[in-house]
Amino acid sequence: MTTGWGFADFDDHEGVHLFTDPSSGLRAVIAIHSTKLGPAAGGVRFWHYADSDRAITDALRLSRGMSFKNAMAGLPMGGGKGVVLAANPGDAITPAQLEAFGRAVESLGGRYVTAEDVGMSEASMKTIATMTKHVSGLPVAAGSAGGDPGPSTSMGVYLGVKAAAQRGLGASDMKGVHVAIQGVGSVGGGLARLLAKDGARLTLADVNADRARALADELGAETVAADAILGIAADVVSPNALGAILTPDSIAALRTTVVAGGANNQLETTAEGAALQACGILYAPDYVINAGGIINVGLEYLGLGDRAEVEARIARIPERLIEVWDESDRTGAPASDVADSIARRLIGR
Repeated sequence: MTTGWGFADFDDHEGVHLFTDPSSGLRAVIAIHSTKLGPAAGGVRFWHYADSDRAITDALRLSRGMSFKNAMAGLPMGGGKGVVLAANPGDAITPAQLEAFGRAVESLGGRYVTAEDVGMSEASMKTIATMTKHVSGLPVAAGSAGGDPGPSTSMGVYLGVKAAAQRGLGASDMKGVHVAIQGVGSVGGGLARLLAKDGARLTLADVNADRARALADELGAETVAADAILGIAADVVSPNALGAILTPDSIAALRTTVVAGGANNQLETTAEGAALQACGILYAPDYVINAGGIINVGLEYLGLGDRAEVEARIARIPERLIEVWDESDRTGAPASDVADSIARRLIGR
């Protein structure tokens, strides 16, 4: 890994682009990790960071994860990520900033394809699309690939959680399996609803406590404080919020057998994969289990299939997880390291 630029997460990225637009107030980062398999695809998030270095680090980590995710999902696309910096917590992105970001994407000549992520929506993509054609996650007709990637991500994570529960717990179904879900937004909320239909016992937490309580009331679930969810006793802990939440301290506090969720970059560093393994915890590598959304918007952008094709590809997520776990068992390497190795082989890095 090349670290000469002062960022530990710089992984020989092909490009890291910084944009400002004084008239709209846009400050953005677009990181392109690899285009070896195709255009660098990955969503754009709108978030408040303590400083710009943290925003760049997030873009570096997320873009590398997208390279690995797209390779593992069998998509002819590389990995990239956009980050738009919010000036203050709770700010909403403006139409002028979205248009400026669209112009930034267009300036890269198709090397980066954007879509929804945290703080963005289908409506956001429609505005960005007025400035560039290199955008996906747009509203589509029924039966077509594309649109909001959240439900597709939720479905893939749901299938992955079931596969992990079977592998780690010997559970033939999810009835009575206790799942602690961190983050109940688009992905985590969708996951919770799917698991509730299966009779799983759910404990929910979100930084928006009212949202967690409302969903718990709907599903007959329990809630705990957002800072407590990782430490409760549960069969499965499912992170579905922001990344870097599996740290030495949080892993030491885990009381679970399985960690499987849709958040990107759950491990603070690569060392945490070995720490989970040492604790006897089965880990579902995040960019394998959460690939449903990029499968949906990737096929939309590439024009390679309809909704049925999206669902067929999402249904193969458990197979990819099993491939990783099987190789981990054979080699003794942590599942996270195995997934990285497979992805790098597919990319040719």
